[in-house]
Amino acid sequence: MTLLVISPDYASHLLPLATLATAWRDRGERVVVASGPATAGIVGAFGFERRDLRLGRGSNPGVIAAGEQPPDEGASLRGFFRATEEGALATLGYQARERLTDLMWDPVGRAAETARIVDDLAPDQVLVDHLAFSARLGLLGAGTPHGDVVLGHPSALPVGTEVYGLPPAWPSAFDPDPGGLEALEHLCRTVAERFTGEWNRAASTLDPGHRAVDDAFAEHGPLVLYNYPSELVDDARRRLLPPHRFLGSARRDEAEDAEVEAWLEHRRSFVYVSFGSFLSVRGDVLARVADALRMIGATAAVATGSTDAGELGDLPRDWLVRDYLPQVRLLGAAAAAVTHGGNNSVTEAIGSGVPLVVLPFSTDQFAGAAAVEWAGFGEALDPNGATTEELAGALRRVLDLPADARRSLDAVAAAQAARPGPEVAFEALTARPSATSAVISSTSQNASR
Repeated sequence: MTLLVISPDYASHLLPLATLATAWRDRGERVVVASGPATAGIVGAFGFERRDLRLGRGSNPGVIAAGEQPPDEGASLRGFFRATEEGALATLGYQARERLTDLMWDPVGRAAETARIVDDLAPDQVLVDHLAFSARLGLLGAGTPHGDVVLGHPSALPVGTEVYGLPPAWPSAFDPDPGGLEALEHLCRTVAERFTGEWNRAASTLDPGHRAVDDAFAEHGPLVLYNYPSELVDDARRRLLPPHRFLGSARRDEAEDAEVEAWLEHRRSFVYVSFGSFLSVRGDVLARVADALRMIGATAAVATGSTDAGELGDLPRDWLVRDYLPQVRLLGAAAAAVTHGGNNSVTEAIGSGVPLVVLPFSTDQFAGAAAVEWAGFGEALDPNGATTEELAGALRRVLDLPADARRSLDAVAAAQAARPGPEVAFEALTARPSATSAVISSTSQNASR
């Protein structure tokens, strides 16, 4: 059996996808990853084969730096970072305007290359990142069954009246200006129309018989795999979802880190802090979090990413501070975590039973932070507006989570441990017709016409 995994060239995307693929690898099956060169080391570390497939102009092997990107991508990143300093609406507006370039890069060429890789490998199953739109065009055009993996809050695949890029819910700490929110919705609808036009043009080039779709952002594969805990989704939204499975999380195994293990031997309670590979550039917010942790006398493990640790002030000697830390391992021992609300951070923390202080900056992080609040698994604050005192108060409260919320969070973590995300994905895909049989069937039907 062969599993093909298709991912953009970003560590934050590939890591959960590769972790799902371990269910195949551990059964002795062949796993091939199609992605760009920046993440080749991650593919090798998992023991997978690799095919080169570039799905965008940018890349990120783990810690992002605008100066290491192509000039146009570097300029885009710097614009994004500046927008996060202005606030939620400015950031979401900036991301909406950048969306065509980000998500539909050489769609016909990338779709054709995806189809070529599928023809060459004849995989039995395919896992693809939902945001790999051009690759999904290739799979859908060829009629190749696949697991469409949504890495983020489920609103990354809009349903009902939702508009891609417009948060369907906001955390209580945010009160967007109504006029600004209306302008953002108009912009997101305009971008969706343009994006859908590009999708339909590319699909028609690949398949002249293509039927135009109304909203390309709402298109999905035959089976959607949400890398997300079902407990963070309310019943009203759940009823609108396409055929799907909730995976909970894709908590990966990490190589043992001697320094981290030695540090953990002497720590009974600590807070893990990370803003991921992109938002770690916001050293001003990390510094306020560090101040709040010092204020309440907490020990911390801080992944500084692209921020210099010197920007965080005079740090206690018993803190663990590095640019990159083994997140899953540390979450497995942490008492609480502070995060930007990225999918990996949220799902891995909840899968470890760790309550959260979420400081959302962009995209689906606002909806994810609202879901964490709704479930009672943490608190959310505005990263630009929260004072040191407010951060300290939130930390105290999540470190002393109410008993009923604590029981619920522990139950979610126990359920994920009993039935991990990779196993759910394996069962879901292997119960469906294989990609190989679909290709053979499609070829036979075409030959008979």
